[in-house]
Amino acid sequence: MRVLLDECLPKKLKREFGGHEVATVPEIGWAGIKNGKLLARAAERFDVMITSDQNLEHQQNLDGLDLAILVLVAVSNDINVLRPLMQPAREALSGLRPGIAIRVGPRA
Repeated sequence: MRVLLDECLPKKLKREFGGHEVATVPEIGWAGIKNGKLLARAAERFDVMITSDQNLEHQQNLDGLDLAILVLVAVSNDINVLRPLMQPAREALSGLRPGIAIRVGPRA
């Protein structure tokens, strides 16, 4: 699966998704691109975008988007806070469908 990590997430999370092709927004040169354009670009190259932006699914129209969204629900973007969410996040990848957002976390 081709996975894009949003720029709001630590780069170190790439290691948590072994077996998948993972890139970060900054490393492909898309840092600073607003969500609407970012999602459109991501849909052309990736299967899923992982973010911690809990408002993304409410601010953007995901209908018809050829990209799934996985939202990590946590109190911060600190790697130590996000690590416990990695197992459920990896499990959620198999159930994702384009145009759908799934939330993972204690307050999901």
